[in-house]
Amino acid sequence: MGEVWAAVGVCLAALAVSVGAGALTVPLVLRHAESGTSARAEALAVLGNGTWIGLLERFAITGTILAGYPEGVAVVVAVKALGRLPELREHPVAGERFVVGSLASLVWSAAAGLGGHALLGAL
Repeated sequence: MGEVWAAVGVCLAALAVSVGAGALTVPLVLRHAESGTSARAEALAVLGNGTWIGLLERFAITGTILAGYPEGVAVVVAVKALGRLPELREHPVAGERFVVGSLASLVWSAAAGLGGHALLGAL
């Protein structure tokens, strides 16, 4: 029974690192990659709910990796991209921010998921 609780703890920790620390890391990457304040303002106006979407994205990506279903990452990325496609066609500056933020989020959450998956394998 202790092994089950250890696995639950590993999963919760990996999800917390993915979502929580990712909420700090991704904005740092975006600030470093930005070209100007007017471009940032336009992108923020177009991608208003990006923070919440990013939190859910990181949770889903890490969760699919922890569950042993890495193909789920492709589903998450596709749903996110298709959901934003109409907005991104009209605003190329927002598209750049979307790609940079999505890649930073993807790398962070995949790393958290892979780390958690490795720990689960060691139990």
